[in-house]
Amino acid sequence: MANARKAATTSRTATKRASRPQAKPRVLVMVATRKGAWLYHGDAARRSWRTSGPHFLGHIINHMRLDPRDGRTLLAAAKTGHIGPTVFRSTDLGRTWKEAAKPPAFAKSPEGMRSRSVDHTFWLTPAHANEPNVWYAGTSPQGLFRSEDGGVTWAPFSTIHDDPKYRGWFGTEQDGTSDGPKLHSILVDPRDPAHLYFAMSGGGIHESVDKGRTWTPLVTGMEVVEGFDAANIAFHDPHCIRMCPSNPDRLYQQNHCGIYRLDRPSREWVRVGKAMPKKVGDIGLPMVVHPRDDNVAWVFPMDGGGVWPRTSPDGIPGAFVTRNGGKTWKRQAAGMPDGKAWWTVKRQAMAADGGDPVGLYVGTTSGELWASRNEGEKWSVLAQHLPEIYAVEAAEIG
Repeated sequence: MANARKAATTSRTATKRASRPQAKPRVLVMVATRKGAWLYHGDAARRSWRTSGPHFLGHIINHMRLDPRDGRTLLAAAKTGHIGPTVFRSTDLGRTWKEAAKPPAFAKSPEGMRSRSVDHTFWLTPAHANEPNVWYAGTSPQGLFRSEDGGVTWAPFSTIHDDPKYRGWFGTEQDGTSDGPKLHSILVDPRDPAHLYFAMSGGGIHESVDKGRTWTPLVTGMEVVEGFDAANIAFHDPHCIRMCPSNPDRLYQQNHCGIYRLDRPSREWVRVGKAMPKKVGDIGLPMVVHPRDDNVAWVFPMDGGGVWPRTSPDGIPGAFVTRNGGKTWKRQAAGMPDGKAWWTVKRQAMAADGGDPVGLYVGTTSGELWASRNEGEKWSVLAQHLPEIYAVEAAEIG
């Protein structure tokens, strides 16, 4: 009888636990700036925030990423005044940091080729979910690196560094790109760790289906600056490429020459930015996609006319969203300044979390961090008076 009562109690307790709603994850927003990094911890409702930082005060932090495979490891791409370009690693969500034992660095070039040195690591990407501790990094000048020990040591990845064809596409190390030419937008197909993409500014977009042993350019349909030859891949300048988590066969791109979409297996990019308002245009740096709907994407246009002042058009900032794959675009600026705001948003400085509705985060060149809890319909300032913001990433943590 006692055993029966115990079993019944255990069953009721288990049922009660199972019926409890699971706690929603908290949000971590990582902000990399010209003079350090800050971490913003938000509650599940994204109403209450706790700040951690500055980290690496005074050093350039180009990018920070959380490893989604363990939910606690952070990598930060840094350019420091005393040790040069490096990567820092934390395994406790930023409470403590250690420098990489061997940061990304080019191997000695073959005879007859000019030697190159890494100016800074620009982009960090965790590898496939089935490859724990593996990371990819893109550098300036253009370089592709891989770590297999969680970011402690890095080695050149693939053959592009010493391929004469690719070296020709790299151009010079003073090609007009802000802060130097870059390899960025390293994408990993979640269905296949051997399927990779990367982009170069300048130098186009490239795809590998054999884990980096070979690469194929993917620039059909992309435009270049008027007067230049689109057949020369060196003139192609993608700013940011995003793969849709809900549909890895759909990619969006913010380019120097417009906004594009690619639906595989097609190899031709379609310029969907032509549907943007003509007075705003479709020139900008960042691109963000919805985590669950491949028809939804956001951009943040800038003034791309004349000498490229890199400010909000007419000093009036605002995000634009498409909810139909780029057929139409809607301005989202409620809460933002309605004029005299001469800032813009860099290519890594716009991010989305996984909430429902999705939370959006925008970091500006004037040091403000803007947030929206309702997919861009209304914005508010989360932080201000920061240094120039280089990158923003958002992640959910337990």
